[in-house]
Amino acid sequence: MAPLDWAALGGYFLVMLLIGLWSHRRIGNVSDYFTGGGRMPWWLSGISHHMSGYSAAVFVAYAALAYSYGITVYVWAFLPLAFGTAVGAWLFAPRWQRLRKRYAVASPLEYLAKRYDVPTQQALAWSGALLKVFDVAAKWASVAVLLNVFTGMSMTTGILITGIVTLLYCTVGGLWADALTDFGQFIIQGAAALAMLWVVLDRLGDGLAGLGTIWHKLPEGHGQPLVGPYTATFLGAYVVVKLFEYNGGMWNLAQRYMATDSPKAARRSAGLSALLYVIWPAVLLFPPVAAAVLLPGIADPEKVYALMAESYLPAGLVGLTLAGMFSHTMAMASSDANAVSAVVTRDIIPAVVRRARGLSPATGLLVARVCTVVFISVSMIVAIEADHFGGVLGIIVGLVAAVMGPISIPMLLGLLPAFRRFGPRAALSSWALGLLGYLLVTFVLDSTDQTLVIVTPLVTSLVVYIVVGLISPEPDDTADAIVAALSPAPDEDGEPAPAAPRPAAAPGVTD
Repeated sequence: MAPLDWAALGGYFLVMLLIGLWSHRRIGNVSDYFTGGGRMPWWLSGISHHMSGYSAAVFVAYAALAYSYGITVYVWAFLPLAFGTAVGAWLFAPRWQRLRKRYAVASPLEYLAKRYDVPTQQALAWSGALLKVFDVAAKWASVAVLLNVFTGMSMTTGILITGIVTLLYCTVGGLWADALTDFGQFIIQGAAALAMLWVVLDRLGDGLAGLGTIWHKLPEGHGQPLVGPYTATFLGAYVVVKLFEYNGGMWNLAQRYMATDSPKAARRSAGLSALLYVIWPAVLLFPPVAAAVLLPGIADPEKVYALMAESYLPAGLVGLTLAGMFSHTMAMASSDANAVSAVVTRDIIPAVVRRARGLSPATGLLVARVCTVVFISVSMIVAIEADHFGGVLGIIVGLVAAVMGPISIPMLLGLLPAFRRFGPRAALSSWALGLLGYLLVTFVLDSTDQTLVIVTPLVTSLVVYIVVGLISPEPDDTADAIVAALSPAPDEDGEPAPAAPRPAAAPGVTD
């Protein structure tokens, strides 16, 4: 890269750190650290939700699929995000906001101790935290691939640099730092992506008309919505997975709704994010789709976006593009770190260490920051060994998408009135048998069929939850009161009624 590119990249990192330091002044307690104190504007929450929903894997693993298969990656990987988030705007987003407002919870799992019981809460917390380690590790590995192409930097060095910068600003500033850096990253990444789009259209020779004329130039099948292993069954399973994942199963995204000041704001936040999922991935993925025409025969398709930037963009814009690629990963990783820290601090530690149930605000905040440091550090170690876990796409699609269903189904359905009598037996059975289904398909049957790997744990978990809940209902007044308190009130911006006792993460937990 040219000196101007290094300056652009260095300036990006500096701005992120300054935002983290500025946000530090807004953090006075654990609630501020994990949910922004419920003061986040809907538009900032929506942009943050969107930016936290995908990472530099777009420019590595998904770009490789766009280069190799065409537009199918947009159809099966991103339209389900838009659909799921749009459904969540009506069904889930307002309930997360009411949960934070009514019960002062700071973790998406904190309500589960009373909605089900402490063992259920702990099972979801421990398994979900472990899953997040691998999920974020895949993001670090994606960025390291890009750094290697642009600068020749080793994978390990790239992972360490990205992880440490993220660690510094998100540890200091909490959710406010995450959201504000998401917004800054959205602007930077937007400028870089539009520059790349313009250059690619120019190279195609048709200007803006190239958006319509490229399709007859693409290799056979590249204009088809579903090709190769990405079948209609795979798409259907992916839609259901993402419906749960992007409405709370991915804990950091639930936090964005919890951080808003009203159910209406939460709905608008989800609506904005859904709209961005329709538009923005199409802008990001058009260049690698077009690369099948412009740069045929690339040996390693995961490097296609980086190679296009190096080949087509002038000095300065290359660094800005690399910063834009960083932005998605740092947005997602920092928000995941904040969410996992919330779960560990509010749900896991109080259940394991009795003395941690009455921590002072200052001590609780210190514990939260230590947990953030530990999580990011462990995920960087796993990222360095990413090849042992199936590579970047293997982690994202094979592990995360498959295991997300068993973790998120009891948590999300537990918010809804239709499932209010579904108790701990249904939740734990759903979680355990869903994970068992994944292990059997992956390690016993040794299946390489991505559709089977995703469908098995998802369907198993969903069917078990419903069947066990119907056959063996567990009526509970506290669970009924929680579900009723989260349901729509006549005035969406007012306090829902009737009032209900506040559920704690574990017996004895206090703010």
